[in-house]
Amino acid sequence: MKVLLIKDVYKLGRAGDVKKVADGYGRNFLIPQGLAVLATAGAMKQVAKIKSQAEVRRDALNSELKGLADQIQGVTLTFPAKAGETGKLYGSITTQDAATALTEQVRFEVKRQQVDMQPIRSLGEFTAHVRLTMDLVPEIKIIVHREGESAESVKEGAEAQAEEHKETKPKRGPGKPRAEAKAEETETAEPTAAPEA
Repeated sequence: MKVLLIKDVYKLGRAGDVKKVADGYGRNFLIPQGLAVLATAGAMKQVAKIKSQAEVRRDALNSELKGLADQIQGVTLTFPAKAGETGKLYGSITTQDAATALTEQVRFEVKRQQVDMQPIRSLGEFTAHVRLTMDLVPEIKIIVHREGESAESVKEGAEAQAEEHKETKPKRGPGKPRAEAKAEETETAEPTAAPEA
């Protein structure tokens, strides 16, 4: 199904763009939410008007939320959580948890749909993006640490793990590709004696 976007849609396109989308996505989400209309000949005549109106709206929204984006950029959220020996969480940190914590910190309501991240299911340091507008997508840091421990111990643990990972990597000869190293190994193996006739 081809649709004409009336409003900017994150990860799809800007207002005035014509996009081919799955029938269900268009019929059940984009059109009922007022984000798009069917790309008919009549609708196509209004592309220039839709684009110019969207540009004005976008500029106004960007200038309004610029201060908030600067405020959110670089914010660090810390979550204490129960975790097993391997660092796997009992449960997960969701977009709702991140949105609630961010709302408390910046005193501006952030909805869970605006937080762009996968559910976090292990201890460590993660990054997420907060989608304010198409152009303003500040990045936040999320630190998940074991209950009873400080957030710094998670950082130190992650750094130590990275160092350990570097040391345990198998080493090939300097600058030799894997295939070349393997070929050398087979050449140096003792040749089997040919049976005498």
